Amino acid sequence: MTTALERPLHDCRDTWAATLVDLARHDPRIVAVVNDSVGSSKLTGFLDEFPDRLVNVGIAEQDMVGIGAGLANGGKIPFVSAAACFLTARALEQIKVDAAYSQYNVKLIGQSPGMAYGELGPTHHSIEDLAWLRAIPGLSVVVPADPRETEQVIRWAAAHTGPVFVRVSRMPVPDVMPADYEFVPGRAVLLREGSDVTIAATGTVVSRALEAAELAEAEGISVRLLAVPTIKPFDTDAIVRAARETRGIVTMEEATVVGGLGGAVAETVVRHQPAPVRTLGVPDEFAPTGSASWLLDHYGVSAEGALEACRDLLGRA
Repeated sequence: MTTALERPLHDCRDTWAATLVDLARHDPRIVAVVNDSVGSSKLTGFLDEFPDRLVNVGIAEQDMVGIGAGLANGGKIPFVSAAACFLTARALEQIKVDAAYSQYNVKLIGQSPGMAYGELGPTHHSIEDLAWLRAIPGLSVVVPADPRETEQVIRWAAAHTGPVFVRVSRMPVPDVMPADYEFVPGRAVLLREGSDVTIAATGTVVSRALEAAELAEAEGISVRLLAVPTIKPFDTDAIVRAARETRGIVTMEEATVVGGLGGAVAETVVRHQPAPVRTLGVPDEFAPTGSASWLLDHYGVSAEGALEACRDLLGRA
């Protein structure tokens, strides 16, 4: 049997770029705004086809988001694309005020999030973005897991009225969503039924969670697997059901465990259905230098790490 991590890998940036070009061909309101990141945002094809609809502000992220808000105020649908670490850290005030508080129709695309720039170290890791942005009212926060979901999220973002932040993975990932999958904001995706323990995962690590579920099944552990594409709005109902119907929840994310998916799950069960929770991600520290896959393994955000967390919840460790 082919396991999750043995499937062909894809760069979600290719899907994002192709989808944006297709959308722009049918909607002249769509424009792109970048911070000297045409290449890393995979927007060379967009620039070639629509040279008058891409604004390159240079290395000026605060200006970039402000310009995006201005274009939205003028009736455009701006996709503001930059490395997630710089987009969210340098322009957080503009995201809060110009996009969210003003409720301008800005689409923020965080490229290469998490620890995708692994060898460049802590300055380029974007592990705090989910925690920061989840705390901002009126901003949707979405983390696609594979190319199929990435395409659907970008199409939804273009049609949705309001500010949106989307993580677009640089680290190649396998297909994990079913062929008939339809993205619905605020809805978790049940990838596997299970009655012993639940794994809730988001983004690049959903495939690792699927691998963990396969390993657990071989040990006689029944894992319910939830992919959680929208950190905000959050699928409270799915998490409450998991807390009620299984013996605990393990969360997995390519982010800090302080305030991201793990925080959202913990807050939910405390308020609605108390249950044991184990959070897998980067602890309260600056992640070191290393490849993205090595860093995930280092912090136990792996099939083996999730399996061990499941065992621990079930008292089998």
